[in-house]
Amino acid sequence: MIKKLIPLFILTCFAASLFSQREVIDKVIAQVGGEIVLLSELEEQFSLIKERQGDVPADARCMILDNILTTKLLVNQAKLDSIEVTDEEVEAQLNARIEQILEYMGGDLEQFQDYYGQTVTEVKDAFRQDLRAQLLSDRMRAQVMQNVTVTPSEVKRFFNNIPRDSLPYFDSEVEVGEIVMKPQVNEVERQKAIDKLKELRRRIVEDGEDFAELARLFSDDPGSARLGGDLGWTKRGKFVPEFEAAAYKLDDNEISDIVESEFGFHLIQLIARRGNSINTRHILIKPQITDKDLLLTQNKLDSVRNLILADSFTFSQAVKIFGYEDVQSYNNDGKMINPKTGNTYFEIADLEPDVYFTIDTMQVGGISSAYSYLDPRGETLYRIINLQSRTEPHAASLEKDYSKIQEAAIEQKRATYMSDWVAQKVNDTYIRMDAKFEGCPNMQKWIEDRAKP
Repeated sequence: MIKKLIPLFILTCFAASLFSQREVIDKVIAQVGGEIVLLSELEEQFSLIKERQGDVPADARCMILDNILTTKLLVNQAKLDSIEVTDEEVEAQLNARIEQILEYMGGDLEQFQDYYGQTVTEVKDAFRQDLRAQLLSDRMRAQVMQNVTVTPSEVKRFFNNIPRDSLPYFDSEVEVGEIVMKPQVNEVERQKAIDKLKELRRRIVEDGEDFAELARLFSDDPGSARLGGDLGWTKRGKFVPEFEAAAYKLDDNEISDIVESEFGFHLIQLIARRGNSINTRHILIKPQITDKDLLLTQNKLDSVRNLILADSFTFSQAVKIFGYEDVQSYNNDGKMINPKTGNTYFEIADLEPDVYFTIDTMQVGGISSAYSYLDPRGETLYRIINLQSRTEPHAASLEKDYSKIQEAAIEQKRATYMSDWVAQKVNDTYIRMDAKFEGCPNMQKWIEDRAKP
């Protein structure tokens, strides 16, 4: 099983940019160094924005083209600076996006093909080059921005430059802690899973049945099962340690013994090896968690709550002693991180519904009873919630909202820095622009010295 997935771009943007109908006759409308801009690229992005927003500004195409040119400039510079994006990285991103789309379609490959008019392989082939360029652009942008920081005095100056009547008003915010427990499989169910996988291995090795077909029928990993268990090409570090150690010991077409990991029990087959990369398939069998296992976990976590309330442990100590290590909050003394902001403060609307209803009537310092929830992999976990702070609605201030003001200050500085970087690189880069777009007010920085060598 892959340990981490690279974060996805917005799914709808991926689908729209890849499969929108191109009604225009394509042509090159701009060139930035060795990178070209097609009219279809502009029109596809324009159509997507119009579909989402309805009315669009009269100069929308000008603004979109400006963004496209900046991306092309970043890609061109990335190639000049020999910044690399590996084939494995591109494939991992492609596979993640395809899996996300298939999840929305309930894993129905026929529906996927009917909707897009292409097979999964054809879709990946069509988008691979664009995705590589996007990754190059992102990597170059990150390199340009890596040293952009703000000092406390810059944050204060940024805040003081905001007119008093324009200060943002922040809703009530909370800080929330959690202790999470994962139900443990009992020995009976554990042995059932092992026995099932042993039988599947026997059917493959002794009876000559097809590994891929059995993966489709029996594997509990829905993402790879539909592909016959195929996990694609990967390098070291992409799998959990137990899986990786077993996979790299295999010869071509060899089948492993049963391998246990945090995901369950695996049967692994090495399809091929290419240098330090391997292509594997697997069958995953997950032991069943019984109702008794769930109740045992809930009662244990309620006992931890009682120990904290009795001052036997602090909340932070209990996290380290009893908490589930694989959740993000474990390494943050139990504090939950707001994925929208990256800090520990949540507006009510940012909270998961179950967390919101849990703390709705809770006093600061209160701890909830244990309750179950589903993690992103669909597994049942249990948590207790601790309401650690709550602010009242207020106008922005340095004292209460420093981290937010700091983030706004650094975003402004990054925007200025990127604008200056673009202006500098434009002077050293060959730029060609279709005359149709030279009238755009924001195109001047791109065309003032068009004939640059």
